[in-house]
Amino acid sequence: MIIGLGNPGKEYVNTKHNVGFMVIDAIAKELNETVEKKQCQALTQVVNWDGEKILLVKPQTYMNLSGQSVMELLNYYNDRIDDLLVIHDDLDLPPGQLRFKQGGGAGGHNGIKNIIAHLNSNDFDRLKIGIGKAKYDTKDYVLTPFTGADKKAIEEAVEQSVGAVKAWLTEGIAPAMNRYNSKTK
Repeated sequence: MIIGLGNPGKEYVNTKHNVGFMVIDAIAKELNETVEKKQCQALTQVVNWDGEKILLVKPQTYMNLSGQSVMELLNYYNDRIDDLLVIHDDLDLPPGQLRFKQGGGAGGHNGIKNIIAHLNSNDFDRLKIGIGKAKYDTKDYVLTPFTGADKKAIEEAVEQSVGAVKAWLTEGIAPAMNRYNSKTK
């Protein structure tokens, strides 16, 4: 199960908080699929990718309530938490930098905090995509679109994330971390 975090609605489409949705859409495009089945408070699509059956997910609960949808999907598919990858934005990484993480805290990210609360565990894999430090109020910052050099860095990061997620899927978290975490923008 590959979950990209974001907010539903046209007004949020290209905002910093929606890089998770952007990656899910890029993976779907790579596979000539669309993520539009409404299920468990999310848009989903089951796809086959290199012989692996996976579920692409875009929760529709808004960022801060993402855990509701994730928990429903895990229960519906009787899936395990160790088969889960959550893709989300990260204020502590420079724009466009990728970083895989295995378990750990929420790091101030309310979507991750809500997933941890609903799963009663923080033991799931994440792919964090840097959006840079907030230059003003964090809530306003994450809900604004990318501009200039940051926009280009994010477009490249989203494209690179498709390969990163494929590495996670086919090789596991450790090789994916070794390959993608050392790269800096």
